[in-house]
Amino acid sequence: MEIVKQQLGYDRQVVSQNFTTDATNVRRRSWQMLEHQRFSMPTPGLESQLKQENFILGSSTMDQVKGVLTLQGEALTQADINLKVAKNSHVLHFQFREDKHWKLQQIQDARNHVNQALQLLNSRDESYCFKTGAEVNKLMDAVMLQLTRARNRLTTPASLTLPELATSGLMKMFTPPMPGDVMVNFYINLSKLCLTVYQLHVLPPNTTKYFKPAGSSVLHSPGSMFELNNNRFEVSHVHKVECVVPWLNDTLVFFTISLQLCQQLKDKVSVSPGNNSARLHLKGTFLIL
Repeated sequence: MEIVKQQLGYDRQVVSQNFTTDATNVRRRSWQMLEHQRFSMPTPGLESQLKQENFILGSSTMDQVKGVLTLQGEALTQADINLKVAKNSHVLHFQFREDKHWKLQQIQDARNHVNQALQLLNSRDESYCFKTGAEVNKLMDAVMLQLTRARNRLTTPASLTLPELATSGLMKMFTPPMPGDVMVNFYINLSKLCLTVYQLHVLPPNTTKYFKPAGSSVLHSPGSMFELNNNRFEVSHVHKVECVVPWLNDTLVFFTISLQLCQQLKDKVSVSPGNNSARLHLKGTFLIL
């Protein structure tokens, strides 16, 4: 019996060392990937030192909207847009006012989640010894939650109503000012920076046309209606152009790899002998160790 006890104690010590070694490796590799220079939190006060990048907006199906966007970290520092008005082919030109920058909330939110994941990974130094698999799983679950939220912010643009777009601060960013029958919206979708331009027409007060306000959406369709300041509007044309931001694609890849590393560690923990909370999945049956 004493020999058995000694062996069990030795097994637990080995398992604990394995947990610690594996967890440390995952933490180190995840940290290295998440500290990618494009997506780490800039040092306060040094945001202006980030490189500015210009991206040309384009579409394979239309040329009504053309433009160049300047991105610096999470901020659009300049947007130069040409819009060809459908009814008369007249070209309107807009650009950001020099004193205005537009923060891309999706990138900002994703970066905040990344930093929370980094803080979790750094909450224990490399000499810390994990005692159980449950402790490792708890840390990995918390890290994976933050990484999943970060990824979702880049893959799931916010749904907005047309009145929300019309009253957005973005509409006050341009010179000359946007006319009342044009609205714009910027958002991130995966590795793409997208611009949507809506052209509107006012519905006459005595119109017999059935009025049904549109709900929230990432992209509204022609025919969508809304009411603002006692006026009713209908979307007549929708133009969407986009550009690929390579470092956003790299970031999504890093998220995927980091999540896979965390999951691999959780899977390894689940089948480790001596782990009180471990379970083996054999032919659909849970065997509690």
